[in-house]
Amino acid sequence: MASLEMFLARAERVLARVEALLPPAVAAPHWDAATAFRWRKRHGVAGSTGWLQPVAHASRIALDDLHNVGSQKAQIEQNTLQFVTGRPANNVLLTGARGTGKSSLIKACLNRFAAQGLRLIEVDKADLADLPDIIDLVAGRPEKFVVFCDDLSFEEGESGYKALKVALDGSITAQSDNVLIYATSNRRHLMPERMSDNASYRHDEDGDLHPGETVEEKISLSERFGLWLSFYPFKQDDYLDIVAHWLASFGCTPEQITDARGDALRWALQRGSRSGRVAWQFARDYAGKLP
Repeated sequence: MASLEMFLARAERVLARVEALLPPAVAAPHWDAATAFRWRKRHGVAGSTGWLQPVAHASRIALDDLHNVGSQKAQIEQNTLQFVTGRPANNVLLTGARGTGKSSLIKACLNRFAAQGLRLIEVDKADLADLPDIIDLVAGRPEKFVVFCDDLSFEEGESGYKALKVALDGSITAQSDNVLIYATSNRRHLMPERMSDNASYRHDEDGDLHPGETVEEKISLSERFGLWLSFYPFKQDDYLDIVAHWLASFGCTPEQITDARGDALRWALQRGSRSGRVAWQFARDYAGKLP
């Protein structure tokens, strides 16, 4: 009898270990639980399973909080308005200087249009191969979904590169009417560009250049985004304007904001950047130290 109990106890421990390795049962997302979701993966001995995890505390940034990116803001807001109202709209690629509001613009669009049915799904670069599964999961839903890929860039041979190309424009299946892809990157073409790439260029007897296949492949992904938005480093006055906005949002008086200008410039000099992110970080530090 004792040996049987020992056997059952060992069996229970083995089963517990096996269950820990198995992927979780896929449940339908709680669509009303949030306006933003993250695609999560778990790997087990039986394979991997993905699911949409509601984001309980999504960013509350508003379009009015983003300064000195007026042209980019107007274009992405218009594109998103077209999308949620059922009109044709484009996938969007936001590229350029770091900390200039690329990701924040996408989050602000969610807050602007969530009441009209917009939803955001954040997908890591490593999980881009699951895009067909994500699109199938939301197909037929009444909401409009923006698949958000942040800080996107690829190295040679990465699997997500091909998966994203197919999802954008390259599959035998038409892109779903209720899904768009918004991606941000510091690289305009999402791939590293090297001097060796120019070795595949040649010119004919008239002197015309013909791009080589390597370069063609590298720009083929970014070309599949219908709307490109470029971001540039801020000038000093632009940076100080953003600092003033965030200090005011933290309750600082006009006098305190004026007094903070010198400290704000020194903060940016130490960071080597006058970006919107640096302005926000300075404002939090400065306002938090005030009595």
